[in-house]
Amino acid sequence: MGKTINGKKIAEKIYRQLKNEISELKKNGHIITLAVINLGEDLASKIYISNKKKMCEKLGINSRIFYLPNEYTEEKLLSLIRELNKNPKINGILVQLPLPNHIDTKKIIEEIDPKKDVDGFTGVSLEKLLTDDSNKDEFLLPCTPAGIMEIFHEKNICLAGKHCVIINRSNIVGKPLSMLMLKNDATVTVCHSKTQNLKEICKSADIIVSAVGKPNFITIDMVKPDAILIDVGISRDENGKVCGDVDFQNVKEVTSYITPVPGGVGPMTVAMLMKNTVKAAKLQLKDYNTNISLSDL
Repeated sequence: MGKTINGKKIAEKIYRQLKNEISELKKNGHIITLAVINLGEDLASKIYISNKKKMCEKLGINSRIFYLPNEYTEEKLLSLIRELNKNPKINGILVQLPLPNHIDTKKIIEEIDPKKDVDGFTGVSLEKLLTDDSNKDEFLLPCTPAGIMEIFHEKNICLAGKHCVIINRSNIVGKPLSMLMLKNDATVTVCHSKTQNLKEICKSADIIVSAVGKPNFITIDMVKPDAILIDVGISRDENGKVCGDVDFQNVKEVTSYITPVPGGVGPMTVAMLMKNTVKAAKLQLKDYNTNISLSDL
């Protein structure tokens, strides 16, 4: 039977370290602030934002939440982001997705200053992930892929030589995670809705990461013995219960490690958002100190 990975427990370990870092910054007069923008009345988005706000309060990070009406125009939203970009008291900017249909999501994301892009979604952030091996500590990683990599690190799971199958090709999960895995010498197969023979591909995998959003999408006949299952999917089954992509009760019998939903990758995503916010503040402070000239002293 596979060992269930407790994402909450790993996240708490990260939070303890962040509290120390935040405390040290406060001693030196530096207050970290995260700006979160919510457009529209999506209930799930409001719940996610509420959870993020609570975690900020717990860690000692200030949060500024902008609840905007659904009819808010794209130009007004761009203008708000530009103001936040210029505000030195704002360290991180997060635009809660999804956005209403009249808003160009890509255009909005690209307006965020990459140094404040705590989601790691801008083209600059993704390009650095693709090309920059030497200065990985100088940019912000997408939160869910970073959280998954933190799980591997915490559990001493070596990716070198492993066949990793990712069922998702988005810029939020699949693509950045594939790059992180490749940088750790894994052999990566990225699958999607047009992939043929998915079952056979999964059965050859040492590690499966599924982010599809369909209950019981990954069944026991798709998993080889002792594989590792990372479940990123989140949806509700026919009884309204929150669940992931994996038929957890059956699949866990053959895996070496498996993440539950809820309580697996989800808490790690929030933890990495908080980590990115602190990291962004430190990078901005570093840039500020570097740019001070003798005439400023």
